[in-house]
Amino acid sequence: MIHVILVIHLILAVSIIGLVLIQRSEGGGLGIGGGGLGGLASPQSTASVLSRATGICAALFFVTSLTLGVLSSHNSPKSITDHLENITASQDAPTEEAKGEAGKAETPSVPVAE
Repeated sequence: MIHVILVIHLILAVSIIGLVLIQRSEGGGLGIGGGGLGGLASPQSTASVLSRATGICAALFFVTSLTLGVLSSHNSPKSITDHLENITASQDAPTEEAKGEAGKAETPSVPVAE
């Protein structure tokens, strides 16, 4: 389930990027082209198919983001400290090999200063 939503999420992300890139620039973002506030709320720009498609993709992107967040919280430990406790507990328990080899002395690979 989470993999399907993740694929949809990635497709939406690429779609938003593509839709934003193919839209016509009004030139008002940097003050270029003399496009003031009059062109911002014109019926032509608000009813554009690309604008609506971008808005719909953005809304779906937010929904999939929230869904992925909720689904991932169910599959992971509640806290990072819980995860760390599990790791340290498994490392603290010595294995049978470690118990048998604990009595053997090994020569150091680097000479020890005396």
